[in-house]
Amino acid sequence: MKVSKAAVLSLLAMASSLSSQQVKSVMNNEGRFRKDIILPIKSGQSDTYIPVTIIKGKEKGPVFSIVAGIHGYEYPPVIAVQELLREISPESVRGTLIIIPIANIEAFKKRTPFISPLDQKNLNNAFPGSPDGSPTEQIAHLITKEVISNSDIFLDIHGGDASEDLMPFVCYYNRSDAPEQTASAYELSVQSQIPYVVSYPYTITGKEPAKYAFKQAVQQGITALSIEAGKLGNVQEDQVALIKNAVYRMLEHSGIYTFKKYTDKETSKVTLLNRQEYIRVPQSGIFYSRFKSGDTVKKNQTLGFITDEFGTRKQDIIAPADGIILYKIGTPPVNQGETLFCIGYNQ
Repeated sequence: MKVSKAAVLSLLAMASSLSSQQVKSVMNNEGRFRKDIILPIKSGQSDTYIPVTIIKGKEKGPVFSIVAGIHGYEYPPVIAVQELLREISPESVRGTLIIIPIANIEAFKKRTPFISPLDQKNLNNAFPGSPDGSPTEQIAHLITKEVISNSDIFLDIHGGDASEDLMPFVCYYNRSDAPEQTASAYELSVQSQIPYVVSYPYTITGKEPAKYAFKQAVQQGITALSIEAGKLGNVQEDQVALIKNAVYRMLEHSGIYTFKKYTDKETSKVTLLNRQEYIRVPQSGIFYSRFKSGDTVKKNQTLGFITDEFGTRKQDIIAPADGIILYKIGTPPVNQGETLFCIGYNQ
């Protein structure tokens, strides 16, 4: 989807007075259609916007929402969704698709890892947001109100940011008091055909901030999951293709879209990883490691070491469990408290 700067400014000027530009209002329109809209964010000198595409089929069906670019430096999800927007037509849709192609548009444009350049906040730590908060908090609020709350299925697509070496996986929250939604999220994860499925524990109450976008959807009782694919702030074509294939398989399994390009529609076995161990950076410095995402490790194995600026070896990094590296810091600088490794395993 390409929107000119002039068109964006025009839409921003009009949007506050056009209630029809709200997602629910657009969804209520009759017939099949595609509608590209702008949700404005007004915050003094830091105005921005969220681009949203609504694709409605002629027949009734589920509402499936897709969000990319919550972190603006995670490019494979953004490029995959751009291609999906070009390929999916309303004539082939049953139900409705709500697609945010780039949620954190300023971070994307400014090539800013993790945080927004407008307020230095992490959108993936801001949900459910606030209508009167900073730009990031307002974006989280609008996504919660306009997209998550109107969804039957919510898919948040991420990848490895500028410093993250990440192996592809699909993940969901194991919410024991919502077995139907949890089972649906697991089944969609399996249908994606991404080889590794990660199950996270769900421990928050209904009143705690969910922080993460798809966790917010889970908290609201919606079937929700996330794809992680791509790494180190680059566009890998194979990861773009993997994301697209996974999305199409999910849409087809949900009865929303029939994708005719499959040569093999059978599902193959996936590996479930239902436990995670996180290694935090013990002290700031320069990190050395020969291990990569996707490598298997053994408990008590040395995974690397940290030096100071003079090259003095300060601390070894030891594996806390047997498992597989889901993601790690893949660049030399490390700062105390950051997640250095995430190791997944099954128990």
